[in-house]
Order: sequence, then structure tokens, then C-alpha cells
Amino acid sequence: MAHKQQFKSFADMIQGSKTPILVDFYASWCGPCQVMAQVLEQVKPQVGDAVTFVKVDTEKYPTIAARWGIQAVPTLILFKDGKPIDRIEGLLQPRALLERLRAQVN
Repeated sequence: MAHKQQFKSFADMIQGSKTPILVDFYASWCGPCQVMAQVLEQVKPQVGDAVTFVKVDTEKYPTIAARWGIQAVPTLILFKDGKPIDRIEGLLQPRALLERLRAQVN
């Protein structure tokens, strides 16, 4: 189940996390982003607590999107120990996303 948390900054969130964080950079008007949201919902139960899922609306938070070089949505960035370790631009099937996450997290 999704829950909201507040952080002083995006950097605090990714650096302070004990688990890897998968950030979904999206826009509300983006059709492929809506498809990716469904993919993420399918993958979440399979990774359990091994990965924290976070969504960032690029229209509400353009500074964060610019900081990470987001030029297209959807874009996923996997952070571990405060550093990006994988980046996915565009859509992925649930199985492919799950394989990439497991390869990076384990």
C-alpha cells in the first residue's frame, strides 16, 4: 500500500534510505507514464521491501527533474546509497523491470 512521507529535500530522501529507491519521473498528461504506473504496481509486490518506490511529477518538481537530466517521461532511476545505479527511459514490461531490479538489488 502506498504511503506519503515528507523529506526536507530529495537528496535527503535518497541518501538517507537504507533500501534502494526506484524513482518514477512522470507527468500527469503522459499516456506511457500511466502504463508504467501499472507496471510498477505489478512489480511492487514481487520485490516487497527490498526496494522503495517513489513518484516525482516533473511538472510539480522541475528542479528535481532537471537535476537528474530528465528529458523524457517516463524515466526510472534506481538509487542505492544515494547514487544512481540504473536508469530506464520509456516503457518496460513487468518481467524485464523485475529482472533489472533484482540484478541491481541482490
